[in-house]
Amino acid sequence: MESQNIRDKKEAAVEVKVHLIVFKLGTEEYGVRIDQVKEVTITPEITRMPKTPSFIKGVSNIRGDIIAIMDLEERFNIERSTAGTQSKHTYTLVMEAKDYTMGFIVREVPQSLSLPVSSIDKAPSFIQDININENFIEGIGKIDDRLIIVLDIYKILTSEEIMELKS
Repeated sequence: MESQNIRDKKEAAVEVKVHLIVFKLGTEEYGVRIDQVKEVTITPEITRMPKTPSFIKGVSNIRGDIIAIMDLEERFNIERSTAGTQSKHTYTLVMEAKDYTMGFIVREVPQSLSLPVSSIDKAPSFIQDININENFIEGIGKIDDRLIIVLDIYKILTSEEIMELKS
């Protein structure tokens, strides 16, 4: 019985961490839970599709699957950063939802990072986009002097946009 209590205390002392894929949009750092990302790849050639929103850059063939590619900077109206060295490559985070697969373009190599759950604060309500029913900002992570905006990648598109992409 006593050893059980000691084990429970040790497990309580181990803080739960969230594993994120971190990338920059504009000059800010963003992260998504690693379990929402199927793979990260150099962005292949993109074929533009008619009658799609401007933030949908088109479709690409990734490992035999044709998937829509979204520019998150354009989606969020974030001005592209010109600071630093611009790589000739962009990278695509591929996520797989129940009804669709989507690629998200990022300009720098995404990094992996583990954060304690306690270091992620809920985003202030006044920041939330009132036009989107389900909010895609999960919280704001703090590590050292960095702030990382944690996104719920499954909530970036509205249900209307998902229906539009599926048709």
